[in-house]
Amino acid sequence: MRFRKRSPLNKFKKPLVQHSESKSVHSGEALSANLEQNLQRIRQTVGNSTDIIIREVRIGKDGDQIIAILYTDGLADKNIVSDFIMESMMLDNSLSGDVEDRIQTSSNIMQILKDHALTIGDIHDITDFKNLYNALLSGDAVILIDGQTQGIVASARGWKDRGVTEPASENVVRGPREGFSETLRTNTALLRRKIKDPNLWLETKQIGRVTKTDVAVMYIKSIANDKLVAEVHERLNRIDVDSILESGYIEELIQDETFTPFPTVYHSERPDVIAAELLEGKIAILVDGTPYVLIVPALFVSFLHAAEDYYQRADISSLIRVLRYIGLFISLLGPSLYVAITTFHQEMLPTPLLIGLAAQREAVPFPAFIEAVMMEFTFEILREAGVRMPKYIGAAVSIVGTLVIGQAAVEAGIVSAVMVIVVSITAISSFVLPAYNMSIAFRILRFPLMGLAASFGLFGIIVGGIALILHMCSLRSFGIPYMTPFAPIVPTDTKDTLFRLPHWMMISRPRLINQKNVKRRNSTPPRESRD
Repeated sequence: MRFRKRSPLNKFKKPLVQHSESKSVHSGEALSANLEQNLQRIRQTVGNSTDIIIREVRIGKDGDQIIAILYTDGLADKNIVSDFIMESMMLDNSLSGDVEDRIQTSSNIMQILKDHALTIGDIHDITDFKNLYNALLSGDAVILIDGQTQGIVASARGWKDRGVTEPASENVVRGPREGFSETLRTNTALLRRKIKDPNLWLETKQIGRVTKTDVAVMYIKSIANDKLVAEVHERLNRIDVDSILESGYIEELIQDETFTPFPTVYHSERPDVIAAELLEGKIAILVDGTPYVLIVPALFVSFLHAAEDYYQRADISSLIRVLRYIGLFISLLGPSLYVAITTFHQEMLPTPLLIGLAAQREAVPFPAFIEAVMMEFTFEILREAGVRMPKYIGAAVSIVGTLVIGQAAVEAGIVSAVMVIVVSITAISSFVLPAYNMSIAFRILRFPLMGLAASFGLFGIIVGGIALILHMCSLRSFGIPYMTPFAPIVPTDTKDTLFRLPHWMMISRPRLINQKNVKRRNSTPPRESRD
């Protein structure tokens, strides 16, 4: 596989964003053996924040050993801290008798506590303040011991979670009703439920000097291309910014092309969609704090496929896909074709229709291009207003606004009734595309195509279409041609593009993406097909 260094990340030898680092004066220092000195530095660094809980307790036979338990209220589960850390150390019988004597006399008190007191499964040591703050502000509990230069981090994360609900942006008639949430561990668990394979690897790193956002890379080791995995890690490691608040930050920083309306990174909030992409050899990037999971590499055809295509019969799915492609062309070329035909190519219309259009446009003072631009801008404003307005009135305002403004514009003679119909059909067709970011790309391209149609007619549309196709063929997503399997043509991969063939006929995975385990299933057809 050949990777072209066309990403914005590869244009710079230095990290992508350079800022003066504002590190804490204690962040790189090692822990002191004096517990009170450690706690004083922590209080000074966090500014005596009231949600940072510090609890000092005494253990041992005579209570001579002092330890401190630290956690962040709201991020750590108080029940875990109370039942499995404090109670086991202060009240449990496991610290009585010879164990307490060993605590008083032994210098290896940390190992004794881990072996006899802490009943939490996930624990590890820390030696410096940087890792201490990272664990404390991530929801873990930190245990510091007087006289020791090491601390213990116990997993106690338990913040509030939205839970697994139905995705709001990718609805299906038939299919799972579960979607990702804002919690990284919940999202990885949803994928583990779908793919119960030990080869499903999960690698986590933190990006963002201030936010320290957990970013996970997930792929199937036995299927994904090792070069592709290395490329993903390289681009993620070169990100140097203060904050990562949503997966859109990552998407913009690792994409191959910046100056293009087409998205080169796919995202979804459905676990079944991400699982299907992983099984094709692609790589998922999960970001803590967002339900949208990124998939690379992204192909153009992926944005036109819906999850429900694989849950219906092949013939039904193929019909729906054909309608989807027709809707794509209407969304892109609808107003342009109307402007070109009514302005330059009236001979293409039947005479009765031409007379009717001429009669409607007799009172309209603007040319067809100005009409189309005004109506398109008006509809885009109404659509954006419907999205941003409160949930219960947004839909009503957008529908009523469209009807009222369209009817009033026709009656006032500003636009013709046919233009309202054309713009309405175009807008409805844009909703057929499953991927919202791809529909935005076609909405943007609609305006320059209308300008070409108003200037040169159908010849302008043809030139614009050729330029658009050449641009799309030049795009790459993590080294993979964007228009695969059409350009370059890969006959074996066209079974799941414009049409979807039955599952038993899709034997191989995409060849340009996967080169390790190409075979998806054996080639034996089902019994009905053999008979």
